[in-house]
Amino acid sequence: MRIAIVNSSSFGRLFPEHVDRLARLGEVRRVEFPASIGGPDLARALEGFPILIVSVTPRLGPEFFATKDETWLVARHGIGVDNVHLPSATAHGVLVTRVTPQMERDAVAEATVALMLALMRHIPQAGAAVREGRWPDRAAFVGRELRGKTVGLVGFGNIGSRVGEILARGFGVRVLACDPSVLPETVRAAGAEPVDLDTLLRESDVISLHAALTEENYHLLSPDAFARMKPGVFLVNTARGELIDEAALVAALESGRVAGAALDVVEGEPIGADHPLLRFPNVLVVPHIAAYTQETLRRMGEKMVADVERVLRGEVPDEVVNPEVIPHARAFRRKR
Repeated sequence: MRIAIVNSSSFGRLFPEHVDRLARLGEVRRVEFPASIGGPDLARALEGFPILIVSVTPRLGPEFFATKDETWLVARHGIGVDNVHLPSATAHGVLVTRVTPQMERDAVAEATVALMLALMRHIPQAGAAVREGRWPDRAAFVGRELRGKTVGLVGFGNIGSRVGEILARGFGVRVLACDPSVLPETVRAAGAEPVDLDTLLRESDVISLHAALTEENYHLLSPDAFARMKPGVFLVNTARGELIDEAALVAALESGRVAGAALDVVEGEPIGADHPLLRFPNVLVVPHIAAYTQETLRRMGEKMVADVERVLRGEVPDEVVNPEVIPHARAFRRKR
């Protein structure tokens, strides 16, 4: 059996025993591709690898599955599967799994609040000033408190709801939540107010994104959305970079409509030092590390290894995101 670890900077790095377990099952190869690689080229490069452990990039689209009609399992080393075209995977008998959402919940929620505080209190700039010998400049880093503010959460599922709990119960924040897939009573039980997107944009002092990326909400924060926001709003994104129209964000930063942004994710990541957002001192960008804790990465790695082990035993792994494929899954045909 040949197993490819695709574009993952974390799987097996901190916990090499996860790769060791895979190596007992067959050949393991770690490979890197540009995020923009086309489906046919990616398929040809991965020829002979029926099992793939993949990161948030590259995209496995219809052309990938049509060209590489030999894949058994795509195991997403993360929660989101927006870079995997599920209908095509299903049509070609490919099982697609992901990390159990609960595994990342606390890590990403805590990182969200940490980014929020760092942004509003100018923590990175203040720390840099000390290192540069500018301790007397401390009056330049007067920030804003969270307590008493209104924070709008776009998405109130696994992670958004945990962020809401932390803010409402730990910081005395008024939490607004926009998520049509969550019942209003569920939102209220978690200490938040269910609202529509327009209300959230108009009333929030801080907006934090926790929605899954779909075709419908691509560039959800559009120029019109920014125009409806309260002047001086802070923006945090630990979901997907593609939820934000970055040209619109740049314009909102230039006008002062957005007082600052803290981003764990950026459209087209990884980005270079010349990215337009990085010229703003009130923008904090970190390299997609919200889930990067020792505890979470250990659990995530265990899940990926267990997926491979179970498939090779002819068993259905947990968190199959396209369960309709199970009756005709390519991985199980050899057992019949």
